[in-house]
Amino acid sequence: MTLSFTITAAETAEKLLLPCPETPNCVSSQASDAGHFIEPFKFSGQPDEVWTALKNALLRQSRTVITLDADNTLHATATSLIFRFVDDIDVLMDTEAKLIHIRSASRTGYSDFGVNRKRVEALRAQLQQTGVID
Repeated sequence: MTLSFTITAAETAEKLLLPCPETPNCVSSQASDAGHFIEPFKFSGQPDEVWTALKNALLRQSRTVITLDADNTLHATATSLIFRFVDDIDVLMDTEAKLIHIRSASRTGYSDFGVNRKRVEALRAQLQQTGVID
């Protein structure tokens, strides 16, 4: 038996990223506190082109693998070189608002020494250089 369903734009827009834990090793564009908040990516081009550029930029980051890409959502993992710590990167595209919401968080530990924030800002800079986000 095969199940089939369609997700509407309104349902996609209502999706939420997991909240950040109390620890300082997470950033999210949907966080309500300044310590965890990071600006979402704003785009004006075609969503498909932006999505492709986002995936390519993520894959150019060292030791990053995309593990899920479906329905305007994406999940990737980034593994540190020496200690093999894994960080989770979650992305939601809101095509109606022309926003990409992003969360990057360490799976373990307390502090990440700003690695997750730097990762998201490096991704933002890459996408701005290619002209797909504002």
